[in-house]
Amino acid sequence: MDVQAELLKLQDKKYGQFQQKLLPALAPDSIIGVRTPELRQMAKGLLKSDEAAAFLTALPHKFFEENQLQAFMIAGIKDYDLCLRELKAFLSYVDNWATCDQMSPQVFKKHRGALLPEIKTWLQSPHTYTKRFAIKMLMDHFLDEDFDLSYLELVAAVRSEEYYVNMMIAWYFATALAKQYEAALPFIEKKRLAVWTHNKAIQKARESYRVSVAAKAYLQQLKIKQG
Repeated sequence: MDVQAELLKLQDKKYGQFQQKLLPALAPDSIIGVRTPELRQMAKGLLKSDEAAAFLTALPHKFFEENQLQAFMIAGIKDYDLCLRELKAFLSYVDNWATCDQMSPQVFKKHRGALLPEIKTWLQSPHTYTKRFAIKMLMDHFLDEDFDLSYLELVAAVRSEEYYVNMMIAWYFATALAKQYEAALPFIEKKRLAVWTHNKAIQKARESYRVSVAAKAYLQQLKIKQG
């Protein structure tokens, strides 16, 4: 299969222009303009084909949509060890928030214990989207039945000059305030986050329907004024 040719057949130029606004860090000519449901469907077929291995190893890709295909294929791998191996090979090539955030392997749900050491390693990476991915995995898999206070500590300790890392930290703590309010609240009360991230976490928590009206009012009082 000529993957690029197939992607061009699915091109929606107006949608591509819309995506360029959402992904300003990417070169406009690296975005073809293919809608996500079509990419997911294509990824399913490609993953089952004899050409899967060749595509997964053909890095780096030229187009954003090729990276999306790779992310969706990795997310669909059912063998944990194989999924992790392909993920590690790809992470350093991830260059945007959409590919990072939409790459959510389902098999990880059954292997959280093995996943945790990998997350801790990714948190130390200098690569923006590897670090962002690590925080997202903590948010997706360790804020419910496998929650532990130490995971909040891990994320609170992260300091970065990168917008997309700090936004993920804020998203993580907003979600923690929705799911583990009593545990997460002291991190806000004690101002454990960088100022911008602190205020953004409060903003996102106050936008959540999962946070009570009373909690939202209290969180508003904890915002840090910037002068």
